[in-house]
Amino acid sequence: MQEYLKTAYSFYIDESTDSVVYKYLADIETDEKLKEEFLRLAKVEADHALFWRKFLEKRGVSVKPPKVSKGKLLYAKLLRKILGAGATVSILELGESQAVNKYYEYLKANQDLTEDEVSAIKQIIFEELEHEKIFAEEKKRFHTENVRDFVLGMNDGLVEILGAVFGLSAVYPDKPFLVGFSGLIVGVAGSLSMAVGTFISVRSQRQVNESIRKNMEILLDVAPDIAAEKEIEKLVENGIPENVAKEIVEKLREEGLLKALLPEEEDENEIRAALYTGLAYLFGVSFSVIPFFLAPTSFTALIFSVILASLALASVGTLVAMFSGIDTKKKATEMVTTGLGAALISYGFGTLMDKVFGIGAL
Repeated sequence: MQEYLKTAYSFYIDESTDSVVYKYLADIETDEKLKEEFLRLAKVEADHALFWRKFLEKRGVSVKPPKVSKGKLLYAKLLRKILGAGATVSILELGESQAVNKYYEYLKANQDLTEDEVSAIKQIIFEELEHEKIFAEEKKRFHTENVRDFVLGMNDGLVEILGAVFGLSAVYPDKPFLVGFSGLIVGVAGSLSMAVGTFISVRSQRQVNESIRKNMEILLDVAPDIAAEKEIEKLVENGIPENVAKEIVEKLREEGLLKALLPEEEDENEIRAALYTGLAYLFGVSFSVIPFFLAPTSFTALIFSVILASLALASVGTLVAMFSGIDTKKKATEMVTTGLGAALISYGFGTLMDKVFGIGAL
């Protein structure tokens, strides 16, 4: 089978699978608005799958409906039940973004498509972008920006403290409690640092955006001509031809809608973001330090610490990859190897310090 047909076949598999997943999510959904959207998206994805099936059959490729694994449906259900609708739509959005890029590249790379096929693929791209719009609205509704805070906080807590206990284990092989206690102290300090950093970052960004928006509102009121010129400059900087930018701004000005070009108001809450990040960091820390309070030696504790941290990192990677178009095994392996790699470097550094300065004997 030619490469472009293999790619088309993968599109058929993905769209068919997505349709089943959306239908499954609709069946278990209690929120009526989300249920309606999931059902609608299931039909749209089924229509996309039908296009790719006809596309392949027209070129003599035999097509079989894919079997959606129970594991994938179980992940979707667990994601919805445990993390909520916000996390679900946030992760599904990753898949839609991947689909848009793949379809666009496919459209540009293949010159032998018929006009009808080009038109159909463009329509598919448009509908996938509409999916992103729906999910963006759901993200605002369920504050899914905090899913990002949780994942980043947990990942940092896992990797940083795993590295710390690795290094300390090389120095104190017979004192696991000391290693665990030291790791916990570092973890609490790191959690507070992450929370404060997130609070300051989100708050500062919101204040900057609010200031820009307020200044533009004042400029629109006292000097509308200058405000219009500034908006034209922004549109031109974003790649819109100057004549088109002038026409857009002038039309909006005539309709009294020039404020539509102002930056959107930020609704991300810095306190909530800080709490998510700090608590998630501590949650990640727990996987690395708990074994040191239970095991007889640091080496034994280290083994269990590595196992728990690896499972946690692999789980996060798998959940993200399941619906993002990324290979699950590749993503999970990437997260585990980078985390353990950093920890091994820390262990080597701890061993070196013990050899040079004899810290373990103190």
